[in-house]
Amino acid sequence: MPDLFDATPSGPASETRHEGEPLASRMRPRTLDEIAGQQHILGEGKLLRRAIEADRFTSLIFYGPPGTGKTTLASVIARSTGSRFEALNGVESNVAEIRAKIDQARTWRDLRKETTVLFIDEIHRFNKAQQDVLLPHIERGTVRFIGATTHNPYFYVNSPLVSRSQIFQLESVSTEDLLPVLHRALNDSERGFGGMNVKVEPEAIQHLAVMSDGDVRKALTSLELAVLTTPPEADGGIHLTLAVAEESIQRKAIVYDADGDAHYDTISAFIKSIRGSDPDAALYWLAKMLHAGEDPRFIARRLVISASEDIGLADSNALRVAVDAQQAFEFIGMPEGRIPLAHATVYLATAPKSNTAYAALGEAMADVEKGRTLAVPEHLRTKTRKKLAAASGTEDAKLQYLYAHDYEGGYVPQAYLPEGRVYYRPSENGLEKRIRERMEFLRQQASPDSPK
Repeated sequence: MPDLFDATPSGPASETRHEGEPLASRMRPRTLDEIAGQQHILGEGKLLRRAIEADRFTSLIFYGPPGTGKTTLASVIARSTGSRFEALNGVESNVAEIRAKIDQARTWRDLRKETTVLFIDEIHRFNKAQQDVLLPHIERGTVRFIGATTHNPYFYVNSPLVSRSQIFQLESVSTEDLLPVLHRALNDSERGFGGMNVKVEPEAIQHLAVMSDGDVRKALTSLELAVLTTPPEADGGIHLTLAVAEESIQRKAIVYDADGDAHYDTISAFIKSIRGSDPDAALYWLAKMLHAGEDPRFIARRLVISASEDIGLADSNALRVAVDAQQAFEFIGMPEGRIPLAHATVYLATAPKSNTAYAALGEAMADVEKGRTLAVPEHLRTKTRKKLAAASGTEDAKLQYLYAHDYEGGYVPQAYLPEGRVYYRPSENGLEKRIRERMEFLRQQASPDSPK
């Protein structure tokens, strides 16, 4: 039977290297200062850095796009605090494996006085029962839990686990932060290509950094592919040109998850760009969604909503254009279906804006929800109800419905709502200015002596 204490901790914290290990794994940062980007949480004086350096943290959850360093940060924390590192994956692991890791952590704590960082990647893949297994052991301090997910934990991780953890969002790494990582890999003779005499054109390394779209793993993998597939020159050196870099990362890796933050953030930017009358920004976000494989029907639905919510009566044609674009897409499909979507996007972005009709409905809904339920005035009720009132002698002869078309201009002052509430207040934008002028004229025609 193997000795428990002869076993080496599993996971990225281990320094064991294996033949054929990918460059991205070999170059995994070992200290906080080697981590690319994330200065908003790891900069000097920031909360997470202070907690790590003071060894004062209990449970953490990291979320963000792939390749931003969630697993790396967990292993660096374990190394920085002198803790054992045990890793599980939400896709592969089960309750039995979780309990086994916790039992090991308890043994190391009791016999060696050593703490264990239990890292669970893709924590959102665990079901409720699997996540609940962790709760008592986190509270007792048996393990220090660190979870990682590409999904927003507030939506995809159980509330009890979220409430016991500090949440930190990792962001895509900027091009400026990716460049030092690539240069370090080229110059590191122990873990990288420092002993291979690699010469890289500045344009080539810039291209790899830009096209990786903030994903450190993608950048290092592309660099590795470029170096290992380029034949050496006469002097034995490897020359990486822009052409080689372009072949090594042929298509930009768009960070976009169909049901996660990137999905909601991008459509939010799209709609807000339309609302802000910026057609260029709206077209960019539309292009990103189409390139990433977003459902065009989802985009079309949001265009129809925006046409009424953000443009409304300032240009009623906007709703027609949005609906026509949706119908056109259904008729012709992709790839040509993107053309009417672009048509509608530009029209809506450049149209005058008004949300007064939408806001007016909101006010009316609020009155109804608050209990301001008003009875229908007698003169507006159905003929059947009026006949019953007449037969019972309760009808007020003064309250007769006036048929608007019987009067000049198709209008006669008449009360249609008790208390004279005003919800719709036309703006001065676009065609709504003319509506405002007409409404002001009609309201001036009403007098206190008008039939009620």
